[in-house]
Order: sequence, then structure tokens, then C-alpha cells
Amino acid sequence: MDDFFNTLSVLGSENSLDTEVMIQTIKSAMQKSVQRMYPECKESIRVDIDVENRIFEIFLLQEVVDDTPFNHTEISLDEARTIKPNAVVGEIIEHRLDISKFSRASAQSAKQSIKGDLRDINRDRILEKFQSKENDIITATVTQVEPGRGSATLMYDKTELYLLRQEQIPGEILKEGMSVKVYITGIANRNKKPIIKLSRAHRDLVKRLFELEVPEIYDGIVEIKSISREAGSRSKIAVISHDENVDAIGSCIGAKHSRISAVVKELNGEKIDIIPYNEDPAKFIANALSPAKVLKVIILNEEERTCVAVVPADQLSLAIGNRGQNAKLAAKLTGYKIDIKSETDEIPEPVAKPEPDTAPDPEADEIFLDADFKPDSDSESESNPEEEVLFEEDEISENSENFETISEE
Repeated sequence: MDDFFNTLSVLGSENSLDTEVMIQTIKSAMQKSVQRMYPECKESIRVDIDVENRIFEIFLLQEVVDDTPFNHTEISLDEARTIKPNAVVGEIIEHRLDISKFSRASAQSAKQSIKGDLRDINRDRILEKFQSKENDIITATVTQVEPGRGSATLMYDKTELYLLRQEQIPGEILKEGMSVKVYITGIANRNKKPIIKLSRAHRDLVKRLFELEVPEIYDGIVEIKSISREAGSRSKIAVISHDENVDAIGSCIGAKHSRISAVVKELNGEKIDIIPYNEDPAKFIANALSPAKVLKVIILNEEERTCVAVVPADQLSLAIGNRGQNAKLAAKLTGYKIDIKSETDEIPEPVAKPEPDTAPDPEADEIFLDADFKPDSDSESESNPEEEVLFEEDEISENSENFETISEE
């Protein structure tokens, strides 16, 4: 019996379930198993499990009869009095079953039923806990870090989660006991054993962190329009204020840089550029290339979203950035392919938009006049000679006939 309760404890820990949930699960499984042995006793089976006193018993509830029992729902008076000496006919006797005499098939059936129930309970519990947190951040505790692979095991609300090495911030060293914020990118394998996919390298982690630190963003006064990120190195976020009295950049930075410093600290020192968003693509691109000074931006092709940014000669390397990082982040932020040129370089011309086709339609070779049109001699005399439209008499006659034919049809 001690083995049973030890196993019960292990199953509860492995599945992060409370003892009471485990007990109800086992009771249900055992009732199903006993019902297979005694099909007619579906409503006459009771399973008692007392963890504190280590009691595990199964009873058949049988009615005492004075003749031969019809099935297992009944018990003869003589047999009943071996269980309860003063038993009488019509009384319900609790007949305790010897669990050790259960067949191997029954025990195996109960075991499979318990495992299946635990899987279902665990799946439903995980989905209920994390579905509302998808595309959001949670704070979890690091419980283990694999020395070779670098993957980390996290604990959140009694649930073990796994943060893969490739989803961690490059250069970051996680240690046991650390509290870290992670972004839930999705839930895989929902129908079997759900897998919660975590990331600290995802760009939306930056967005959620700013929402936590900046009330104006959370309230919708300041909006983050776009984000580009190279995790562990640098991020750029474009912001705009929907209230002329609120400074978007100042709100994100905070008094004495308190707000942005909190985000940077959580991201292990990652640099963050806050860029003012502008509806004008040229101005937005110029802002995105900060800290470099941009002289002008030429949109080459709006459909293909290509442009040229012209910078002073001494700002070229700054605009491009180390290994092209600044230009790359600016391109991701704006959605434009940016070619950065020095003011001394030859600047390409924008692609001319095709002229609209103004040639007359060859099929539209007839002129139809309004049937109610009647020349007004007074108005004709007052009209400007240069604006008069003169028709040959034959043309008017011919076109009028055409119009009448169409009207009749």
C-alpha cells in the first residue's frame, strides 16, 4: 500500500497536479476497472482513498436478500452476516473487495485509464492557463540550465517550460534562481501534449516590455508603429503620439531615463533607439537612420519600396553602421530597401510614373447628343467665340439619327 501512495505522490509532482485532483482521477479509473468486472454494479461501487491515513479501499454496495442472490448487486443473508453479524434482509452491506486479487488485466486497464485521464487533465490545464497569454509575456523562474546545449528549464505557476538556446538573447547567461520575462510566441501540439513556445529574442518582447513600463503606451495615447530588432545588440522602435500634449519619445524614455533603463536592463543591456514615426515615408526613413544625419531621401519606386538616402560624407559609415546594422534595422523598421549614398556620389533619379493613357478610344467614334438639346440663340450670342463648339449641319443630322435608333432599341 505504501508503494501506491508513493506512486501517487510522484504522479502528482510529474504532472503538477494537486493531490485532490489525483485522488479523483484514480477513483474514476478504479471505478471503471471494477465496472468491467461487475458490469451490473455500475451504481454500486465506492472507492475510498485517504492519503493522510494511507487507506485505499474499494467496496461493492450489496442488498441483503433471504434467498439466492440474482447478481452482484445482492448478497445472501448468511454471507452478509459474515461481514456484519446483525445484518437483516433489505439492508445495504458494504462488501470490501480484495484489491490484491484483481486480475492483471484489470490492473493494467486501471493503469491505462489513469494515464489517459492524467494526460487529458494536464492538457486542458495547460491550455486553460496559457491560451490567454499567447503573444504576451510572463515572468518565470530558471530552475535548470543544460551545460552543453544551453537550453533552460523554467517554472511558471507550477508548470515546467523550456526556453531553447536559439530563443535566448545572444550573450546572455541564465542561472538557476533568476527571474526572467519571456514572450509566448505560440502553443504547439494542442490536441495531445501542448508545447508552450517561448522566446527572449522575439521583437514583440520589446513591445510588451514598453507596454509594462510606459502607461501612455498601455492606454493607447502613445502607439508603437513598428519594431526592428537584432536581439542582444540593438533595437529600433517607431512611436507616435495621438495627443498633441504628450511627447511620444519623452514618454518612452521617462524621467531620468527610468523607463527605458528598465527595459534595457531586462534585455541584458541591449541598446534601444526610439524613432519618431512620420506618415511621410521620406521623413520616416530619415528618422530611422538615426543617429546619422540625413540630407535628403529620394523615393525611387513606391511600389517596389526602394529609396536612396543621401548623407554627408563623414556620416556615411555611421548611417550604415557596424556590419550594416543601422541600415538593416532602418530597412526593417520602415519596410523600404534603403541605398545609402554620400552627397558626393552620383544620385539615381526616381522611376517616372507612367503617364495615363489619354489617346481617344477608337471605338468611341460617334457623338451622341441629348435628345432634349435645343440651341438657345440668346445664349449662343452671349457665349465666348473661343469656347463655341461648331458642328457641321450634316454631322448633327447624322448623329441625331444614331441616337434615336439607340433610344428605340
